[in-house]
Amino acid sequence: MIPVILSGGSGTRLWPLSRAMHPKQFLSLTTEHTLLQDTVLRLNGMPDIKSPMIVCNEDHRFLVAEQLRAIDCNPENILLEPAARNTAPAVALAALVAQPDDVLLVLPADHVITDIDAFHKALSAAQNLALKGDLVTFGVVPDHAATGYGYIRGSNTGRSGADAMAIEQFVEKPDLRTAQAYVDAGNYYWNSGMFAFRADTYLAELGKWRPDIFQACQEASNKSTADFDFVRVDSVAFAACPSESIDYAVMEATDKGVVIPLQAGWNDVGSWSALLELSAQDNDGNALKGDVIAVNTRNSYIHAQNKLVATLGIEDLIVVDTDDAVLVAHREQVQDVKEIVNLLKQNDRSEADLPRKVSRPWGYYESIAQNHRYQAKRIVVNPGARLSLQKHQHRSEHWVVVQGTALVTRDEEKLVLETNQSTYIPAGMVHCLENTTTEPLEIIEVQTGDYLGEDDIIRLEDNYGRAD
Repeated sequence: MIPVILSGGSGTRLWPLSRAMHPKQFLSLTTEHTLLQDTVLRLNGMPDIKSPMIVCNEDHRFLVAEQLRAIDCNPENILLEPAARNTAPAVALAALVAQPDDVLLVLPADHVITDIDAFHKALSAAQNLALKGDLVTFGVVPDHAATGYGYIRGSNTGRSGADAMAIEQFVEKPDLRTAQAYVDAGNYYWNSGMFAFRADTYLAELGKWRPDIFQACQEASNKSTADFDFVRVDSVAFAACPSESIDYAVMEATDKGVVIPLQAGWNDVGSWSALLELSAQDNDGNALKGDVIAVNTRNSYIHAQNKLVATLGIEDLIVVDTDDAVLVAHREQVQDVKEIVNLLKQNDRSEADLPRKVSRPWGYYESIAQNHRYQAKRIVVNPGARLSLQKHQHRSEHWVVVQGTALVTRDEEKLVLETNQSTYIPAGMVHCLENTTTEPLEIIEVQTGDYLGEDDIIRLEDNYGRAD
């Protein structure tokens, strides 16, 4: 089997920790590893598992590569989606790259599974069924009447086996009364969004039921190009592809679908209340992360990132503090956190997309202070890394080295700056910052000008394929 890990989600329900440029799959929420890393690591010990394919959007490509490298994972491919088109096209891209008889194991990058033995057993059963031509999905055996998941109704009639049953119906997210009826019936399962099938079987069914998606993905894949460790599919062809899920595009139409009941401690970490349930709790039912003092506090999730957070006399609340935002929400309202993100986007607030600390392929930067005329950043450049050769139209920059040694390009001039030395980059000057040493380089950058947006960058050369 080839794991196809879908890493395109934005994780808006876990704002403010999860942002569009650093969504939840790249966060360490339940273990010391990120959700993406755990998705890969939980496959260890399974026989006949190949290196994974990752499907992600372009903005996340270096985060994906860096996090996989940190766990010594060398992916088969990292496929870059130029636009979000849901799961059916994403999996089609992977199937077009794979060999026809490869079994693709489709896994979202942001789920939690705690019973690894039960998970592996289900994967083995799915592999056997997929090799016979079935399109397999995994239905989580519900332990309560959840209204936040879609359901799959399995049938004991028709084609089924000891480990699976035919799919009778996909059901949208129900109300509480209907969800309880599903649980009581015993043959309804939460739709996990995980699948297994042969590449050629999936493509044949996609071409049968949604030829428009198949043809657009085939054209985009045929015109793909290699870019360092990544595969870029054609943006024009893929932009013309309809956006659709595997469920709607294939699984609801095909007669080859089967569902394997799964009891493996599955959770999609789809809200702060779900994360509270997954976290270790004190005697009052609280999950406390960071520097927290909780007095007369019950059944709450309190997350402190860089400062003391104290609570007094609260119950059933979610309190999440980050560098640039604080969320306070009732546990029963957390499914609507995405509405806050929508409002931030409508008002062009950067807090919707960017955290205070922003990862880049060369290192990272943190915003320290800003207003409409200046911005101060702390920039850390990894050993041997180099920022792009670039210029700005609207802003000037002052650089002060606070740790390490910097090789600086200013038009035709090159200079070496040590700790406590500085330089000035006026607007319009071609410049570059490089760390040629084996130690991290840290500088403080102060930007001044009439426009300080991140899109005021003209890249002339770049080691990471971002040159204009």
